[in-house]
Amino acid sequence: MSAAEYIQELLYRYNCVVIPEFGALLTHVKPAFIDSSTNTIYPPSKVLSFNSQLKTNDGLLISYMAEAEKTSYEEVQKKLAVKVEGWKAQLKQGQPLVLENIGSFKPTKEAKLIFQPARNTNYLTSSFGLSSIISKPVLREVLKQEVEELEEKVPFIITREERQKSQFRPLLKYAAIIFIALSAGFSGYLTYDQARFNSALSQQKAQEIISNSIQEATFFDTKPLELPVFRIEVEKNVRKHHHIIAGAFREKDNADRKIRQLRDKGYDAFYVGQNKFGLYQVAFESHDDPREALEALKRIRAAESRDAWLLSVK
Repeated sequence: MSAAEYIQELLYRYNCVVIPEFGALLTHVKPAFIDSSTNTIYPPSKVLSFNSQLKTNDGLLISYMAEAEKTSYEEVQKKLAVKVEGWKAQLKQGQPLVLENIGSFKPTKEAKLIFQPARNTNYLTSSFGLSSIISKPVLREVLKQEVEELEEKVPFIITREERQKSQFRPLLKYAAIIFIALSAGFSGYLTYDQARFNSALSQQKAQEIISNSIQEATFFDTKPLELPVFRIEVEKNVRKHHHIIAGAFREKDNADRKIRQLRDKGYDAFYVGQNKFGLYQVAFESHDDPREALEALKRIRAAESRDAWLLSVK
């Protein structure tokens, strides 16, 4: 697989994919919308953008490629660096760079890049399989006018119906009143009698519960419980203020792997924490004296990594 194909797979899972020494592809979710001019409904999608300032290797792309190709991290890093240099040379000659299903890069006279994202790929997994829909307009006003014209053409007349008065209607009314009164009296008596029965039954059950509770309380052990005593020793972690950073990683496993590699080489590597971008930072070592930290940074850049940099924390 090519580097562009690995980048595509990561864009489905992450909002930021950094191409070391080239730039970062960023995504943000765009909700569904309707184009009223074409009556087209578009599903939610991820919109791609490019930031040429984010070039520092965060380990995400290289680690993903190394795991997929079953090779070492350093070998993939060299391979990707050669690929990026080829992209830069192509753009420097004024030729556009096209990454399939990602977008195209065009250089400007000011040595800047114009990124045009591809429109045929939606990296939002929740919208997988959804496509745009063209809806036909509903002609509500035309139907309303047709109904109004039809009502005007068809006349109708309402005739009043007269009912004959019955001599038995007053007698039925009085009989219904008497029946309702008798039913209400009988129902009230049954309700009162049932309430008395329920009250007596509730008192009997309550008395049984109280008696059982008293018997159980008699055999309750009043001896106080002896709880075990736990001693917890807390070790305070004294951190130094000047850290020489080896890299920032999006995955915690990649940061742990980097710490192990550096410790095997003799460095006092450790995990610094997450930065404001959510990346896990790994340091070669740390110092209290800023002068010692600068000397160590020069030494590490010359012997180990040119990408190392100094992080000072108050």
